[in-house]
Amino acid sequence: MELSDSRHIAARPDIVWPAILDPEVLAACIPGCESLTGSVEAGYEAVVVQKVGPVSARFTGVVTLSDIIPGQSLTITGEGKGGAAGFAKGGAKVSLSPDGEGTLLTYEVKANVGGKLAQLGSRIIDGFTKKLADQFFENFAAKVGGPPPETDSEPEPETEEAPKKGWFGRLWGKKDAETAAETAEGGDA
Repeated sequence: MELSDSRHIAARPDIVWPAILDPEVLAACIPGCESLTGSVEAGYEAVVVQKVGPVSARFTGVVTLSDIIPGQSLTITGEGKGGAAGFAKGGAKVSLSPDGEGTLLTYEVKANVGGKLAQLGSRIIDGFTKKLADQFFENFAAKVGGPPPETDSEPEPETEEAPKKGWFGRLWGKKDAETAAETAEGGDA
């Protein structure tokens, strides 16, 4: 499985770079991460719990950082064993570049699985891998760059005059309004 994407982070590269090396930040961003200990030089030991389709597993493994060009790029490689569920291994080449007032983080991910996980089929594994990578980088962008900007307008409260949002709410709101109009017309006659 291979995929690539990019994220805009609302922080300068000199703020993003140390964060991507920080085990506390990484642990907070990895979906299902129970622990991450170690250092950039020695690598990290990780415990991650994930559910892929019908298979749940606690993966224990190592994460290493290599090909480090300070402030610009690195490769994150991980390998985990999930007991009877099988194994997962992969990596991400990550690069940072200035982007206006923030940073453009670009990544290329490669992942492989074996054991019961591999029996799930490539569609499930590919979808899960994409979801996991997206979650990690979204979490990282939010942690380092702060929460997404809030909109100026607050959602309108639901009232009789302002029915529920969404197609189902609009449909029922429309039906209620039509019924009320018919009742009003019939009651006046």
